[in-house]
Amino acid sequence: MDGQAISQVLLNTYQKLSAYYGPQHWWPAEEPFEVIVGAILTQSAAWTNVEKAIANLKKAGALTPKTLRKLPSEQIASLIYPSGYYNVKARKLKTFVNWLGRRYGDNLSNLFNNNIDDLREQLLTVYGIGEETADSIILYAADKPVFVIDAYTRRVLNRLGLKPPTETYDAYQTFFMEHLPADSKLFNEYHALLVCLGKDVCRKNPVCERCCLNATGRHATEGQYPCSLALR
Repeated sequence: MDGQAISQVLLNTYQKLSAYYGPQHWWPAEEPFEVIVGAILTQSAAWTNVEKAIANLKKAGALTPKTLRKLPSEQIASLIYPSGYYNVKARKLKTFVNWLGRRYGDNLSNLFNNNIDDLREQLLTVYGIGEETADSIILYAADKPVFVIDAYTRRVLNRLGLKPPTETYDAYQTFFMEHLPADSKLFNEYHALLVCLGKDVCRKNPVCERCCLNATGRHATEGQYPCSLALR
């Protein structure tokens, strides 16, 4: 397929998912710093457990950079226990808030005033922030158009028959960003819908006959996925 055809498949996919699942209202947070904390805590964790950890931080009045800097790591670990890997994640949170205070005086607006490339480069220097976490912060907290890649996104794209030439994070991200308008709201909603699809039916063992992208109603057989033809 040429670039225009790929763009159309991606947009058709988005429209099908949006019509079926409706608005996802993601990221569920009250303010940008909460998004950042959630992006760190959700590493290797179910979101329901992250919500419990964030609720604990809120109840303790600890959901601010200044408060997290003052709290001992052991106390932070206790509060975020439901998210798993709590000692490591407590260290990641402490490292981030120390960096934010030292470099930006806790001013997220100043941090987000950086362009996407500079912002991403800076975030990736902070312990505990990898590509997916950095991009989640850029998209969901800073409201800048960058497409977040995760396991669900890779799986759906592969099954649509649109796997990029290499399976690196950058290759998947470039694929989306080269073939879609640079729109943070579109990227936000599209990524959330792909996660929804991945959790609902496009699982490791897919339930293709229930998938809204499958116009044929067929099962997947021998690695052949009906969605790869349904949207062409």
